[in-house]
Amino acid sequence: MSNEISDLYAKLLGETARISWAEIMPLFAKGMVLWVASEQDLVAVAEYIINDDKKKVSALMQQKALCNLSDEHALDYTQRDPELWAVVVAPWVLVQERKTETKH
Repeated sequence: MSNEISDLYAKLLGETARISWAEIMPLFAKGMVLWVASEQDLVAVAEYIINDDKKKVSALMQQKALCNLSDEHALDYTQRDPELWAVVVAPWVLVQERKTETKH
């Protein structure tokens, strides 16, 4: 079984970074932020968008696992200031809050 990743995936992985809500807020105001559900692979979702994989992107949107960042999310992020991860897929910035494993 092969665990090879594509060159694009590796490139995107290298461009993924932690980011604060304060850094994302101006882009949110311009409507440039896409929210990715925490159970999704942020880099794989970015790869689907770059590759124009309409079937996978559409399925994620139907599952509500990929969408424009909502005002509700923005308000929540403003109040909590969680650790976010982001990757740029011009003109979008994909943002994801990582799940925390603090529950026992």
